[in-house]
Amino acid sequence: MVLKSFERRLERMVEGVFARAFRSSLRPIELGRRLVREMEDQRSVDVRGRVIVPNHFAFALNPSDAAQFADIEEALVRELADAAREYARDEGYHFMGPVTIDLSVDERLRTGRFELTSRMQEGEGGATANLVLPTGQRLPLAERVVTVGRLPECDVSLPDPNVSRRHAEIRPSGEGFVVVDLGSTNGTRVNGVPVGEKRLLDGDAIAIGNTVLRFEAS
Repeated sequence: MVLKSFERRLERMVEGVFARAFRSSLRPIELGRRLVREMEDQRSVDVRGRVIVPNHFAFALNPSDAAQFADIEEALVRELADAAREYARDEGYHFMGPVTIDLSVDERLRTGRFELTSRMQEGEGGATANLVLPTGQRLPLAERVVTVGRLPECDVSLPDPNVSRRHAEIRPSGEGFVVVDLGSTNGTRVNGVPVGEKRLLDGDAIAIGNTVLRFEAS
């Protein structure tokens, strides 16, 4: 399901590119399938009993394949990271830090072949974090408080009757961010759990009323 969703989104975003026949035998979905398999192969259990999977993925591509992906590289990297986050959420896996994807060229590889290496990399987000809105728009988070509520003057204004006028805030905290409920009527949930204040981790789903926002640490 994650991979089908990944492929559909990527093809919608780069429809003009996919409308042309790829000369390369390497398709973006093959990278997604390999990424998911890598997460399964490299998973481990931490001292708290959580299943931890890699969060840094480095793909090496043949030069001609890399050239074919040049027009969609930004979208491809973003969608590969989203696929990793979605798969981890579905399986109950955890990351040690934000998900990062690197694409590089390796002259030794034949057309249609690629290599993937991964590692578990500690870290929190920071100024590069984003709040993903229901429309898919990404709101960059920096060293300021972001208000979420029904009022038009909120940074994220949600026309949802289950959202309070000033419902919650996303606040910078140390090297990362926290979500703080502002005494809302219906509460704030992170990954389905009601919270008063909660440090956000990469891929967390924040439910405000009937609206779900997603936190990306990178």
